[in-house]
Amino acid sequence: MPNIAQVLKAEIERIAKKALRTETTLLKKASITYRSEIAALKRRAHELEQAIRTLGKHVQKTTPATSPSDENPKTRFSAKSLASQRRRLGLSAEDIGRLIGASGQSVYNWEADKARPRNSHLPAIAALRTLGRKAAVAHLAAMDAAR
Repeated sequence: MPNIAQVLKAEIERIAKKALRTETTLLKKASITYRSEIAALKRRAHELEQAIRTLGKHVQKTTPATSPSDENPKTRFSAKSLASQRRRLGLSAEDIGRLIGASGQSVYNWEADKARPRNSHLPAIAALRTLGRKAAVAHLAAMDAAR
């Protein structure tokens, strides 16, 4: 007579293997479908990237070239430069601020590199480079007269 413990153990192993086989079969099927979906999504993403590249090339060809005077180049800002421009013009921070359209405290903060001017102030700051001392004083006088 066989040992009942061995028979019981063999039956439990058989049932466990059968259960595992069904579970792994389901997981394999799910894995296969996920892989095919991922491959389809990769193909679709590749197609869309190619379409974007094609459209980008088409837009570049159809966009008329702008002349250098039409372009608005990005103006750089330097705190040191602003301080030297102010000294060159012999004006106070308050006066420079009035020319630019900002407060004197803002000008001090810009020169101390504690803050950066807004993009709307950058063209006026760049215009200071072309301004002479007499022209700056005359412009301030005109602003005072307009008040």
